[in-house]
Amino acid sequence: FLIDHYEEAMQKRTEHYTENALALKEILLSSASALDPSQHSQRQQMLQEYIWQNLLVAHNPPVQRLLTRLTGETYLLPEMRVLVVTKGESSPVVNLVQRRYHAGQICFLSPNSILQVGSYTDDIQGFGISLTNELVALAFPEGVPRAFDGHVRDFNFSLSDDEIDQMRRLHQVLFHMLQHKGYSAQAVLHQVAAFLWQVDELWERHEGENRSSMSREQRLFSDFIQLVGQYAVKERQIEFYANRLCISPRYMSTLIRQVSGKGAKQWIDEAVIIRVKVSLRHSDKTVAEIADEMNFANPSFFCKYFKRLTGTTPQSVREALNEP
Repeated sequence: FLIDHYEEAMQKRTEHYTENALALKEILLSSASALDPSQHSQRQQMLQEYIWQNLLVAHNPPVQRLLTRLTGETYLLPEMRVLVVTKGESSPVVNLVQRRYHAGQICFLSPNSILQVGSYTDDIQGFGISLTNELVALAFPEGVPRAFDGHVRDFNFSLSDDEIDQMRRLHQVLFHMLQHKGYSAQAVLHQVAAFLWQVDELWERHEGENRSSMSREQRLFSDFIQLVGQYAVKERQIEFYANRLCISPRYMSTLIRQVSGKGAKQWIDEAVIIRVKVSLRHSDKTVAEIADEMNFANPSFFCKYFKRLTGTTPQSVREALNEP
Protein backbone atom coordinates (compact mmCIF):
# COMPACT_ATOMS: atom_id res chain seq x y z
CA PHE A 1 0.00 0.00 0.00
CA LEU A 2 2.78 2.46 0.88
CA ILE A 3 4.31 2.22 -2.58
CA ASP A 4 1.50 0.91 -4.79
CA HIS A 5 0.82 3.39 -7.60
CA TYR A 6 4.10 5.29 -7.15
CA GLU A 7 5.72 4.08 -10.37
CA GLU A 8 3.15 2.69 -12.80
CA ALA A 9 -0.18 4.44 -12.24
CA MET A 10 1.33 7.79 -11.27
CA GLN A 11 3.48 7.74 -14.41
CA LYS A 12 0.31 7.31 -16.47
CA ARG A 13 -1.36 10.15 -14.55
CA THR A 14 1.59 12.46 -15.17
CA GLU A 15 1.70 11.73 -18.89
CA HIS A 16 -2.06 12.12 -19.33
CA TYR A 17 -2.62 15.24 -17.26
CA THR A 18 0.44 17.12 -18.35
CA GLU A 19 -1.05 17.08 -21.83
CA ASN A 20 -4.56 18.06 -20.70
CA ALA A 21 -3.82 20.18 -17.63
CA LEU A 22 -5.18 23.50 -18.90
CA ALA A 23 -8.42 22.05 -20.25
CA LEU A 24 -8.97 20.08 -17.06
CA LYS A 25 -8.34 23.08 -14.82
CA GLU A 26 -10.79 25.20 -16.80
CA ILE A 27 -13.52 22.58 -16.41
CA LEU A 28 -12.81 21.97 -12.73
CA LEU A 29 -13.02 25.67 -11.91
CA SER A 30 -16.08 26.40 -14.01
CA SER A 31 -19.40 27.00 -12.30
CA ALA A 32 -21.77 24.04 -12.65
CA SER A 33 -24.76 26.39 -13.00
CA ALA A 34 -23.17 28.06 -16.01
CA LEU A 35 -22.88 24.80 -17.96
CA ASP A 36 -25.38 23.31 -20.37
CA PRO A 37 -26.32 19.60 -19.86
CA SER A 38 -23.64 18.28 -22.24
CA GLN A 39 -20.93 20.39 -20.60
CA HIS A 40 -22.10 19.31 -17.15
CA SER A 41 -21.81 15.65 -18.21
CA GLN A 42 -18.32 16.29 -19.54
CA ARG A 43 -17.34 18.04 -16.33
CA GLN A 44 -18.54 15.12 -14.21
CA GLN A 45 -16.76 12.60 -16.40
CA MET A 46 -13.46 14.46 -16.22
CA LEU A 47 -13.80 14.97 -12.48
CA GLN A 48 -14.47 11.26 -11.95
CA GLU A 49 -11.52 10.28 -14.13
CA TYR A 50 -9.33 12.78 -12.30
CA ILE A 51 -10.31 11.31 -8.94
CA TRP A 52 -9.64 7.77 -10.13
CA GLN A 53 -6.16 8.78 -11.28
CA ASN A 54 -5.30 10.72 -8.12
CA LEU A 55 -6.84 8.65 -5.31
CA LEU A 56 -6.16 5.12 -4.06
CA VAL A 57 -8.35 3.63 -1.31
CA ALA A 58 -7.02 0.35 0.05
CA HIS A 59 -8.49 -2.20 2.46
CA ASN A 60 -6.26 -5.08 3.61
CA PRO A 61 -4.10 -4.99 0.45
CA PRO A 62 -1.42 -7.70 -0.10
CA VAL A 63 1.11 -5.82 2.01
CA GLN A 64 3.29 -8.83 2.78
CA ARG A 65 3.89 -9.65 -0.90
CA LEU A 66 4.69 -6.01 -1.62
CA LEU A 67 7.03 -5.59 1.35
CA THR A 68 8.88 -8.80 0.50
CA ARG A 69 9.74 -7.27 -2.89
CA LEU A 70 10.67 -3.87 -1.45
CA THR A 71 12.57 -4.72 1.75
CA GLY A 72 15.87 -2.86 1.91
CA GLU A 73 14.93 -0.43 -0.86
CA THR A 74 14.65 3.34 -0.53
CA TYR A 75 11.69 5.14 -2.11
CA LEU A 76 10.54 8.70 -2.61
CA LEU A 77 6.76 8.74 -2.19
CA PRO A 78 5.28 11.60 -4.23
CA GLU A 79 1.76 11.32 -2.78
CA MET A 80 0.29 11.60 0.71
CA ARG A 81 -0.43 8.35 2.60
CA VAL A 82 -2.71 7.75 5.59
CA LEU A 83 -2.78 4.22 6.98
CA VAL A 84 -4.47 2.62 9.97
CA VAL A 85 -2.69 -0.58 11.04
CA THR A 86 -5.16 -3.19 12.27
CA LYS A 87 -2.88 -6.19 12.63
CA GLY A 88 0.85 -6.92 12.84
CA GLU A 89 3.70 -4.41 12.82
CA SER A 90 6.48 -2.95 10.67
CA SER A 91 9.67 -0.99 11.36
CA PRO A 92 10.50 1.27 8.40
CA VAL A 93 12.81 4.26 8.34
CA VAL A 94 10.67 7.26 7.41
CA ASN A 95 12.29 10.60 6.63
CA LEU A 96 15.52 9.51 8.37
CA VAL A 97 13.83 8.33 11.59
CA GLN A 98 13.28 4.71 12.58
CA ARG A 99 9.56 4.17 13.12
CA ARG A 100 7.55 1.31 14.58
CA TYR A 101 4.09 0.92 13.11
CA HIS A 102 1.90 -1.55 14.98
CA ALA A 103 -1.73 -2.61 15.30
CA GLY A 104 -3.92 0.18 16.63
CA GLN A 105 -1.86 3.03 15.14
CA ILE A 106 -2.61 5.63 12.52
CA CYS A 107 0.32 6.61 10.30
CA PHE A 108 0.74 9.58 7.97
CA LEU A 109 3.42 10.19 5.35
CA SER A 110 3.45 13.57 3.62
CA PRO A 111 4.12 13.95 -0.11
CA ASN A 112 7.79 13.42 -1.01
CA SER A 113 8.52 11.41 2.11
CA ILE A 114 11.46 9.04 1.91
CA LEU A 115 10.73 5.47 2.97
CA GLN A 116 13.17 2.65 3.61
CA VAL A 117 11.30 -0.60 4.05
CA GLY A 118 12.51 -2.50 7.12
CA SER A 119 11.30 -5.50 9.10
CA TYR A 120 7.64 -6.50 9.35
CA THR A 121 5.46 -9.35 10.58
CA ASP A 122 3.74 -11.74 8.22
CA ASP A 123 0.28 -10.85 9.48
CA ILE A 124 0.44 -7.09 8.87
CA GLN A 125 -2.88 -5.60 7.71
CA GLY A 126 -4.59 -2.24 7.59
CA PHE A 127 -6.62 0.21 5.59
CA GLY A 128 -5.94 3.67 4.26
CA ILE A 129 -5.75 6.10 1.38
CA SER A 130 -3.14 7.61 -0.90
CA LEU A 131 -3.79 10.82 -2.81
CA THR A 132 -1.98 13.58 -4.66
CA ASN A 133 -1.58 17.21 -3.63
CA GLU A 134 -3.85 18.21 -6.51
CA LEU A 135 -6.72 16.15 -5.15
CA VAL A 136 -6.17 17.47 -1.62
CA ALA A 137 -6.46 21.02 -2.96
CA LEU A 138 -9.64 20.09 -4.78
CA ALA A 139 -11.17 18.53 -1.64
CA PHE A 140 -10.31 21.61 0.46
CA PRO A 141 -10.90 24.70 -1.70
CA GLU A 142 -10.92 26.95 1.39
CA GLY A 143 -7.61 25.63 2.79
CA VAL A 144 -6.31 22.26 3.96
CA PRO A 145 -6.38 21.08 7.61
CA ARG A 146 -3.25 21.93 9.60
CA ALA A 147 -1.98 18.34 9.72
CA PHE A 148 -1.67 18.37 5.92
CA ASP A 149 -0.49 21.92 5.22
CA GLY A 150 3.13 20.80 4.66
CA HIS A 151 4.72 21.60 8.02
CA VAL A 152 4.45 17.98 9.25
CA ARG A 153 6.38 15.35 7.30
CA ASP A 154 5.03 12.25 9.02
CA PHE A 155 3.48 11.01 12.25
CA ASN A 156 2.18 7.87 13.88
CA PHE A 157 0.34 7.37 17.16
CA SER A 158 -2.07 4.95 18.83
CA LEU A 159 -5.84 5.18 18.56
CA SER A 160 -8.54 3.96 20.93
CA ASP A 161 -10.94 1.25 19.76
CA ASP A 162 -13.64 3.89 19.25
CA GLU A 163 -11.29 6.07 17.19
CA ILE A 164 -10.31 3.12 14.99
CA ASP A 165 -13.98 2.37 14.47
CA GLN A 166 -14.62 5.99 13.46
CA MET A 167 -11.84 5.87 10.89
CA ARG A 168 -12.97 2.48 9.60
CA ARG A 169 -16.53 3.68 9.02
CA LEU A 170 -15.37 6.76 7.11
CA HIS A 171 -12.98 4.64 5.08
CA GLN A 172 -15.65 2.03 4.25
CA VAL A 173 -17.91 4.69 2.77
CA LEU A 174 -15.08 6.04 0.62
CA PHE A 175 -14.03 2.52 -0.42
CA HIS A 176 -17.62 1.74 -1.43
CA MET A 177 -17.88 4.98 -3.43
CA LEU A 178 -14.85 4.11 -5.55
CA GLN A 179 -16.10 0.56 -6.12
CA HIS A 180 -19.42 1.86 -7.48
CA LYS A 181 -19.15 4.63 -10.05
CA GLY A 182 -22.67 5.98 -9.59
CA TYR A 183 -21.58 8.56 -7.02
CA SER A 184 -20.92 12.12 -8.11
CA ALA A 185 -17.38 13.45 -8.05
CA GLN A 186 -18.41 16.09 -5.53
CA ALA A 187 -19.75 13.43 -3.16
CA VAL A 188 -16.44 11.54 -3.33
CA LEU A 189 -14.46 14.73 -2.71
CA HIS A 190 -16.60 15.56 0.33
CA GLN A 191 -15.98 12.07 1.71
CA VAL A 192 -12.23 12.46 1.16
CA ALA A 193 -12.46 15.74 3.09
CA ALA A 194 -14.45 14.08 5.89
CA PHE A 195 -11.85 11.33 6.23
CA LEU A 196 -8.95 13.79 6.37
CA TRP A 197 -10.74 16.20 8.74
CA GLN A 198 -11.12 13.32 11.18
CA VAL A 199 -7.43 12.45 10.85
CA ASP A 200 -6.61 16.10 11.52
CA GLU A 201 -8.81 16.14 14.62
CA LEU A 202 -7.09 13.04 16.00
CA TRP A 203 -3.64 14.48 15.22
CA GLU A 204 -4.44 17.85 16.86
CA ARG A 205 -5.55 16.05 20.01
CA HIS A 206 -2.49 13.78 20.11
CA GLU A 207 -0.04 16.53 19.15
CA GLY A 208 -1.17 18.73 22.03
CA GLU A 209 -0.70 15.89 24.51
CA ASN A 210 2.62 14.79 23.00
CA ARG A 211 4.24 18.25 22.80
CA SER A 212 3.32 19.01 26.42
CA SER A 213 5.05 15.82 27.59
CA MET A 214 8.26 16.36 25.58
CA SER A 215 11.31 18.06 27.04
CA ARG A 216 12.64 21.20 25.34
CA GLU A 217 15.56 19.19 24.00
CA GLN A 218 13.23 16.58 22.48
CA ARG A 219 11.10 19.27 20.86
CA LEU A 220 14.17 20.95 19.36
CA PHE A 221 15.42 17.62 18.02
CA SER A 222 12.01 16.89 16.49
CA ASP A 223 11.98 20.33 14.87
CA PHE A 224 15.55 19.81 13.62
CA ILE A 225 14.61 16.51 11.92
CA GLN A 226 11.63 18.20 10.26
CA LEU A 227 13.91 20.94 8.95
CA VAL A 228 16.50 18.48 7.66
CA GLY A 229 13.83 16.55 5.80
CA GLN A 230 12.58 19.76 4.24
CA TYR A 231 15.83 21.56 3.39
CA ALA A 232 18.73 19.07 3.21
CA VAL A 233 18.46 18.89 -0.58
CA LYS A 234 19.76 22.48 -0.74
CA GLU A 235 21.19 23.27 2.69
CA ARG A 236 24.06 21.26 4.22
CA GLN A 237 25.51 23.74 6.73
CA ILE A 238 24.75 23.43 10.46
CA GLU A 239 24.43 27.20 10.75
CA PHE A 240 21.33 27.22 8.55
CA TYR A 241 19.44 24.86 10.88
CA ALA A 242 20.66 26.56 14.04
CA ASN A 243 19.40 29.89 12.72
CA ARG A 244 16.02 28.35 11.96
CA LEU A 245 15.81 27.02 15.51
CA CYS A 246 17.07 30.31 16.99
CA ILE A 247 19.94 28.66 18.86
CA SER A 248 23.71 28.70 18.38
CA PRO A 249 25.34 26.10 16.09
CA ARG A 250 27.48 24.81 18.96
CA TYR A 251 24.52 24.34 21.28
CA MET A 252 22.49 22.68 18.54
CA SER A 253 25.30 20.24 17.74
CA THR A 254 25.66 19.28 21.40
CA LEU A 255 21.91 18.92 21.89
CA ILE A 256 21.36 16.76 18.78
CA ARG A 257 24.15 14.39 19.80
CA GLN A 258 22.84 14.12 23.37
CA VAL A 259 19.28 13.34 22.26
CA SER A 260 19.99 11.07 19.27
CA GLY A 261 23.49 9.74 19.66
CA LYS A 262 24.45 11.19 16.27
CA GLY A 263 25.84 14.59 15.35
CA ALA A 264 23.77 17.18 13.49
CA LYS A 265 26.09 17.05 10.46
CA GLN A 266 25.70 13.28 10.29
CA TRP A 267 21.90 13.63 10.17
CA ILE A 268 22.21 16.21 7.37
CA ASP A 269 24.69 14.14 5.35
CA GLU A 270 22.55 10.99 5.68
CA ALA A 271 19.52 12.89 4.38
CA VAL A 272 21.51 14.13 1.39
CA ILE A 273 22.88 10.67 0.54
CA ILE A 274 19.43 9.07 0.79
CA ARG A 275 17.97 11.68 -1.53
CA VAL A 276 20.83 11.23 -4.01
CA LYS A 277 20.29 7.45 -4.05
CA VAL A 278 16.58 7.97 -4.69
CA SER A 279 17.41 10.20 -7.68
CA LEU A 280 19.97 7.71 -8.97
CA ARG A 281 17.49 4.86 -8.73
CA HIS A 282 14.23 6.46 -9.78
CA SER A 283 15.19 9.12 -12.34
CA ASP A 284 17.21 9.40 -15.51
CA LYS A 285 18.94 12.60 -14.39
CA THR A 286 22.65 12.74 -15.01
CA VAL A 287 25.12 13.04 -12.15
CA ALA A 288 25.73 16.65 -13.18
CA GLU A 289 21.99 17.40 -13.07
CA ILE A 290 21.65 15.86 -9.61
CA ALA A 291 24.66 17.85 -8.38
CA ASP A 292 23.13 21.07 -9.66
CA GLU A 293 19.69 20.26 -8.24
CA MET A 294 21.22 19.66 -4.81
CA ASN A 295 23.18 22.90 -4.81
CA PHE A 296 26.72 21.53 -5.18
CA ALA A 297 29.31 23.85 -6.69
CA ASN A 298 30.13 21.39 -9.48
CA PRO A 299 29.88 17.66 -10.34
CA SER A 300 33.45 17.00 -9.22
CA PHE A 301 32.81 18.35 -5.72
CA PHE A 302 29.55 16.40 -5.58
CA CYS A 303 31.26 13.13 -6.51
CA LYS A 304 34.01 13.67 -3.90
CA TYR A 305 31.38 14.42 -1.23
CA PHE A 306 29.41 11.31 -2.16
CA LYS A 307 32.47 9.03 -2.24
CA ARG A 308 33.73 10.35 1.10
CA LEU A 309 30.44 9.36 2.75
CA THR A 310 29.70 6.12 0.90
CA GLY A 311 33.05 4.82 -0.28
CA THR A 312 31.90 4.66 -3.89
CA THR A 313 30.85 6.89 -6.79
CA PRO A 314 27.33 7.94 -7.80
CA GLN A 315 27.66 6.14 -11.13
CA SER A 316 28.68 2.91 -9.40
CA VAL A 317 25.68 3.17 -7.11
CA ARG A 318 23.34 3.75 -10.06
CA GLU A 319 24.70 0.69 -11.85
CA ALA A 320 24.36 -1.45 -8.71
CA LEU A 321 20.83 -0.23 -7.92
CA ASN A 322 19.61 -0.89 -11.43
CA GLU A 323 21.01 -4.40 -11.71
CA PRO A 324 18.21 -6.89 -12.50
